[in-house]
Amino acid sequence: MKYYNLKDYQESVDFRAATIKGQGKEKGLFFPETIPSFDQEFIQNLSQYSDEEIAYQCMKDFIGDEIPPEVLQKIVTETISFEIPLKKINDNISVLELFHGPTLAFKDVGAGFMSRCLSYFLENQQKKVTVLVATSGDTGGAVAHGFYDLPGIDVVILYPKGRVSPVQEKQLTALGKNIYALEVNGSFDDCQNLVKQAFSNDEISKQLFLTSANSINVARWLPQQIYYLLALKQWQQTENKAPVICVPSGNFGNICAGILAHLRGLPAEHFIAACNANDVVPEYLKTKKFNPKKAVATLSNAMDVGDPSNFVRILELFSNEFDLLKNKISGYSVDDKKTIQTITEVYNRDHYILEPHSAVAFAVLEEYLKENPGKKGFILGTAHPVKFPDAVESAIQAKIEIPQSLNDLMKKKKKTVEINSDFEELRRFLLNKK
Repeated sequence: MKYYNLKDYQESVDFRAATIKGQGKEKGLFFPETIPSFDQEFIQNLSQYSDEEIAYQCMKDFIGDEIPPEVLQKIVTETISFEIPLKKINDNISVLELFHGPTLAFKDVGAGFMSRCLSYFLENQQKKVTVLVATSGDTGGAVAHGFYDLPGIDVVILYPKGRVSPVQEKQLTALGKNIYALEVNGSFDDCQNLVKQAFSNDEISKQLFLTSANSINVARWLPQQIYYLLALKQWQQTENKAPVICVPSGNFGNICAGILAHLRGLPAEHFIAACNANDVVPEYLKTKKFNPKKAVATLSNAMDVGDPSNFVRILELFSNEFDLLKNKISGYSVDDKKTIQTITEVYNRDHYILEPHSAVAFAVLEEYLKENPGKKGFILGTAHPVKFPDAVESAIQAKIEIPQSLNDLMKKKKKTVEINSDFEELRRFLLNKK
């Protein structure tokens, strides 16, 4: 399998190079040259396959000969070594709980897969590797956990000061060792722009072996297809119609992976991008005009993205044909007031605790199903409610039980370096970090 650069179609690399490089010339994202289809017998009989075999079948065509089959099987087995259950909230809406991994967030799947692939590729690399990543919340913790204490790899995480939850912040700042956290005076978009500038800087490229762990990296983006297949496996046990799939969306890597799986043969009635006040994509779907804006802070902070990087991949999946895209995806925006109201109502009525991101998705799917009676669907539960205690506890008027692993983490000291949204400050840190 080859991957081409969406900004320079002449640049073509294999999976190994795409994983290590992170992005191509002119900050372009890599995209698979072909979209391999699922065997329909496989899709119709998912219940006959183990989760590990489903994950392997999902990924093998994208890897090609770059990783031996037995190594890839070990990687996918370790990547999904925790429960990923599909649970009913009410008769029409279920939730795929993606927060049972080590950092209690859906990013554990992509970050776990990528860190293992990168470790395999860099086994005999002499030069130390620096993984550079921007986070709006959960990516940082998942990447920090995935790469923690791995020999020959440093991780530098940029996050927006004051815009991540206390648990999220501890997960990316308290580990130390080879994990460096930079607290940026700015938004997630500022962090993401700094990362992109670093990759295109000649001085940094000459002195550092730099790669990325954001969902711009194919090894972070592609494995997210796995949990859509695992959701379908469970969905087929009780339902005979294809689901409407509603995804809390910020940088759009997650829903992009779901759409990719659908175009390969995974049944889906429709996809919905559930956004907060950062509504660039819902506006695009209404007006056909894509106008990035400065991100605004919300309760669902991991979705506070004003210029989503992965949307260009969604456009590519539909050959940049607006009508094809509009036929398959709807976009909705939900404000903080509706988010809190949804958490309260679902807790009181359905006895299920949503956190802000899944609450946005639930509110959107509920509205869509009212407009389209007779359909059913599921949302993606992307983080554990304990990561957002202030919002959730005030909404449900009850305490959330904190897992023991988090109790221990919250006692650790935060270790960060504060910088402005200034590339020169990031450049100096990267070239002089101790």
